[in-house]
Order: sequence, then structure tokens, then C-alpha cells
Amino acid sequence: MPRAGLTGADVVASAAGLADEMGYTSVTMGLLADRLGIRAPSLYKHVGSLADLQHRVATLAMTELGEEIGDAVQGKAGLDALTALLTALRAYVTAHPGRYMATIGAEFSGPEDPLLVAGTRVLNSIAAVLRGYGIGEAEMDHAIRTIRSTMHGFAMLEASHGFQWDADPDESFDWMIHFIDRGLRGCPG
Repeated sequence: MPRAGLTGADVVASAAGLADEMGYTSVTMGLLADRLGIRAPSLYKHVGSLADLQHRVATLAMTELGEEIGDAVQGKAGLDALTALLTALRAYVTAHPGRYMATIGAEFSGPEDPLLVAGTRVLNSIAAVLRGYGIGEAEMDHAIRTIRSTMHGFAMLEASHGFQWDADPDESFDWMIHFIDRGLRGCPG
């Protein structure tokens, strides 16, 4: 029997928390049920399957990320917008590595999929920052992929404690922002 008052949103939030604590691939229906104090079959009152749960965690993460980025870049341009964008991405990934990993490779189920809507918001925010550098539509996909790949690499290395030498990661992050800024300023408009 489902726990009284338990909602689908509660189940997804708990799964997202587990993903952040233990790693995205460690989340199972049994572990989640234990966390919620219910039996695993009761989860199916709220989610259709593990795949459905994973999709919902990805949607939650992309929605949260879109809100963080949108708030951060609002009213900014140029280096200030780029810094805000990359700082928001870094903060989200390092605070929520498990739920962020849920977004990697998550596929859309159709044009009305909330994951697609949330992902589009993230991409539109990145594109708005890039348009401030004069990046045109013909180059936009390449520029977005470059920003995402660079930031993904930095944030995932940081979240997994991959920077263990003496140089301060904050200084490296600042260096990276200025490196990207110089590259974007040098792109043909």
C-alpha cells in the first residue's frame, strides 16, 4: 500500500537526492523504496518503471538547471553573462552531480515531453549569451556544444575530485572563463 501523502514529486525528489548522494547509476527501485519507508511495489503507484523514474529525475534536473541559468544570466551581457552562465552550471553540477548525470543522454519522448521543454530553456539561455558575442545561427550549435562540453568536463572533474594538484580550481575556472571569452570574441560574426 502506498504511504499516505506520498506523491510522484516526492518519489522523484527522493530519487534525485539518492542520485546526488550515491551516484546516478546506483539508484534502484529497492533502494528508493527503502529510503521512502515503503515496499518497492508501492513505487509503481507513482512511476511506471525505473526508466520512467530516471526520465523524471532528468526532467527535474534540467528544469532546476534552466531556472538557475535563467536567473543567473538575466540582464547580463558579454563576459558578465558568460561568467554567470558558467558559474551557474558549475554550481549546479557540483551540488547535484547525480541528478545532472541523469540529463546526459536522456532522450525525449516527443514534442510535448517536459524534458524537451526544460532542455530547450537551457539551450536558449546559452544561445542568448552566445548571441551577445555575435555568434550567428549558422554557428550556434557548434558554439553551444563547445560551451557544454567544456563546462561538463570541468564540472564533472571537479565533482569527482579530479583536481588534486596544487593549482586552485577557482583560479583555473576563472582562467577558463577568460579563455572562452577570448575565443568567442575572436569568432567571425
